[in-house]
Amino acid sequence: MQERYFKWHSEYLSKEFEMLVFGHSGFPVIAFPTSRARYYELKDFGLIGSAHHLIESGKIKIYCPDSFDSESWYNYSIHPADRVKTHNGYENLIIHDIIEFAKHDSERSKVCVTGCSFGAYHALNLAFRNPDLVSYLICMGGAYDIKQFIMGYYDDNCYFNNPPDYLPNLTDQWYLEKMRNMGIILGTGEWDMCLNENLNMSNILNSKEISHWLDIRQGTGHDWHWWREMFSLYLEQIKD
Repeated sequence: MQERYFKWHSEYLSKEFEMLVFGHSGFPVIAFPTSRARYYELKDFGLIGSAHHLIESGKIKIYCPDSFDSESWYNYSIHPADRVKTHNGYENLIIHDIIEFAKHDSERSKVCVTGCSFGAYHALNLAFRNPDLVSYLICMGGAYDIKQFIMGYYDDNCYFNNPPDYLPNLTDQWYLEKMRNMGIILGTGEWDMCLNENLNMSNILNSKEISHWLDIRQGTGHDWHWWREMFSLYLEQIKD
């Protein structure tokens, strides 16, 4: 399986940034790490290996960016307003440095975004804020509410980065139609500590007539061995 390492200076964060890319061709998949984790986490915990057959066959190509959570949401040394602004810088990096590169690299016009736990937040929030860039959204054990990180502070940046808040009020038909054309999977387990967040997100999507697959897997919880089972199954749903 082809593996490539990238490191560059990004103007959006004013620092060097790292990423791994797996595969030689196929549909581009941007895979976010979990909370505060590094770009090699998905390789180390076997998630990449679980999709080995899809990568080797050229069905998909996976791009694993570093996280920036320690400087944004988990950076309790700065004001909550600055945590959200820092996150916005990270999203700009993902859009302009990574998604644009992945589209060019794979010769595709859109991407799939995915992640586990807080990585699923990054995937879902980016997809719904930028639905013209995303064809598929795959979440595993997702946690989507960022209020725990802002400790009572709230402004427009907070609102527009908190999907359980902005989605129920969304009426813009351009956004809704783009979302309705997206392949969306919310994977969770009956013992998952984030089950209720996924049930709530599914209810919101249903209220907006946005089709999706809420996959509540019996006998599973919130951990890597379950996510490895989900990952390859969900990636097989991608139609190039």
